[in-house]
Amino acid sequence: MSEVGEEKGDDHLIFGGADVMELAEQYGTPLYIIDENEIRANFRRYKDAFASVDNDIYFAVKANGNLAVLRILAQEGAGADVFSGGELELVKLAGIPLNKVLFNGNAKSIEELRAAVESQVTVSVDSREELQTLSAVAGESGTDAGISMRVNPDVSPNVNPKIATGLRTAKFGIPYEEIVLTYEEAATLPNIVIKGIHCHIGSQILDISVFEEATEKMMRLVTDLYERGIGLEFVDLGGGLGISYEKAKEKASTPHDLAAMILPTFKAKTQALGITPRLILEPGRSIVGPASILVTRVNTVKDAYKHFVAIDAGFNLFVRPAMYDAYHEVVVANRLNEHASVLSTVVGSICESGDIIAKDRMLPPVKRGDLVAILDAGAYGFSMSSQYNVRPRCAEVLVRDGAVDLIRTKESIDDVIRNQVIPQRLR
Repeated sequence: MSEVGEEKGDDHLIFGGADVMELAEQYGTPLYIIDENEIRANFRRYKDAFASVDNDIYFAVKANGNLAVLRILAQEGAGADVFSGGELELVKLAGIPLNKVLFNGNAKSIEELRAAVESQVTVSVDSREELQTLSAVAGESGTDAGISMRVNPDVSPNVNPKIATGLRTAKFGIPYEEIVLTYEEAATLPNIVIKGIHCHIGSQILDISVFEEATEKMMRLVTDLYERGIGLEFVDLGGGLGISYEKAKEKASTPHDLAAMILPTFKAKTQALGITPRLILEPGRSIVGPASILVTRVNTVKDAYKHFVAIDAGFNLFVRPAMYDAYHEVVVANRLNEHASVLSTVVGSICESGDIIAKDRMLPPVKRGDLVAILDAGAYGFSMSSQYNVRPRCAEVLVRDGAVDLIRTKESIDDVIRNQVIPQRLR
């Protein structure tokens, strides 16, 4: 693991065996740095934790869609949970087997359903209307569509409401009490092949007892379906395992802890029924979150209402603090051993008052040109970035035992305006 507190040299932050200051000088800032070894290790922890049952680990592509990251996970044997036609194309390019892809989403377009059918990936059906539409699309293509159904299990994890996806009020999934009838309908529809059942209850879950509740409810449905003659190849219990963003206050559970919540019920219910469905999980954040940092450069230090440290990245490149009021630890990467003596608020470069990265943190005295690293930035960092304020998106590099590869080039202004067209009448 890239433990920031244990890797210091000449007062510089070392990440993945590479000197962050040297990388910033070579590739410029802002800069995402991704540790390959950390990704591989995090994925293998899931495989080890659930090794006692037939399992597949489907990476949640929305967390980080960099092709190099997806290729690493393909090499590790990962499948993929995709949420758009674009994400489906990414996993194809990365070499993830299409028979290990689940096409998720609450508002799939006709074009996306066609792409899923043509690619022969399993579709997680989100509504009865979508089920009927998919049957028609598959019929037009002269082939069958493999499906699971996304269950809304009405399970309430203790997380930000914006990332709680299994609540009764959420936009995702078919209501729990309607699932069995919807499967019975699916069994009668042409060009539909039932393969599994699926749920996802939320993200950044630290109190993992809710996974036990979700597993109980899902296995109750599996039993009901089995008793009606509807067999399943897999049970997908989603992702959502949290990580420790605030190290002093949060203790994240491990994949082995998660297995202890899920496997007793899963094994007991499947053994009682005499069935052996594959267990699928969809981790994202817990695989890539700790495996990346965002390195930024200080543009301005200002004493006003607060002591503001203004960096060259804002919510255009890292929206989590602004969108979710999320906490991320920050360090001054070129002054790692200096005493933190100044109460500082780290702010971004975007023309919005809400562009605040880190509120009221004790940092060393900072000056223009210093480097501020945002930790645990690998999940929902670059994947949620934008070009707001016409700021081109930054480069990404992959590090492994000190070796460095550029895996995304920095955008130019030309990249930002490339697809804009001025009508002839305005020229």
